[in-house]
Amino acid sequence: MRSYTPPYKITSKIVNLISKITEEMTKIELNKANLITPKLRKINRIKTITGTLEIEGNFLGEEKITAIIEGKRVLATYEEILEVEGAIEAYKSFEKYDYKKIDDLLLAHKLMMGGLLKSAGSFREVNVVVGGKDGVSHVSPQPSIVPKLMEQLFEWLERSDEHPLIKSSVFHYEFEFVHPFSDGNGRIGRLWQSLILYSWKKEFIAIPTESIVRDNQSRYYQAIEESSKKGESTPFIEFMLEVIFDATKSSVKSSVVGSVNTEEKILSLLKQNPRYTIKELSSILNLTTRAIEKQISNLKKEDKLKRVGSARKGYWKINE
Repeated sequence: MRSYTPPYKITSKIVNLISKITEEMTKIELNKANLITPKLRKINRIKTITGTLEIEGNFLGEEKITAIIEGKRVLATYEEILEVEGAIEAYKSFEKYDYKKIDDLLLAHKLMMGGLLKSAGSFREVNVVVGGKDGVSHVSPQPSIVPKLMEQLFEWLERSDEHPLIKSSVFHYEFEFVHPFSDGNGRIGRLWQSLILYSWKKEFIAIPTESIVRDNQSRYYQAIEESSKKGESTPFIEFMLEVIFDATKSSVKSSVVGSVNTEEKILSLLKQNPRYTIKELSSILNLTTRAIEKQISNLKKEDKLKRVGSARKGYWKINE
């Protein structure tokens, strides 16, 4: 089988974005104790699932998806529930997949689409026409050659020494161009790019790139169309690197905020306004009043804070 190398160019924009993303990832690595927590991983997984499904027209949202994960009943159509359950199962195995193995890709598709397609986990046996804003974007390759095209793409994925940021974006575009499944291609393409990024930096487990793609959905499809017209994935690479940069910047902000513990936040707020009530602190910090009371009790024991006057008319004094 002849080796295949996908066509694309390395532009100055791509080089600059790789540099910026790498810089943001360094910051994230320094704060990973605050970012890679079970709670934040769960929150970001929900954001990821919500984002990738909303691109496909499923708008159940984070609240209902959280409820489904927790085994609660929600008001939705049967198909919407199946889409969410499939995405949950596919991402549940995220850390077990090997991005270089076709069998793992097929498994991910089976988990993602098992409740929706009889052909889940198998390459398509039908012709597919991909639509664009002006009608037909392109006619996908004949189903008879899909297995061969996917073999070639995975062979390139394994031998390529290209930077993972580029490699993941090239794979994503090429995958969408081939459109190897009868349905679910967008969801699997986005999952696989995230998987390749995760193989480069484990911190990507907590970076919901899919939700940023969702926020730029029209540009996402435009980049795919533009790449198809040019016959190379360069425009799509540039777009995806912009998305990844935005996602890493957002995660840096989250990790920096998370690095400031609750006691420090309370002290900072009380410096601004010594007359804040426990209820007001609870509302600002999005914590229960009981949690605030516990933190204030700790601050008093540490002699960092004391109450002057009554609970109703008094104020807080910070011991510097």
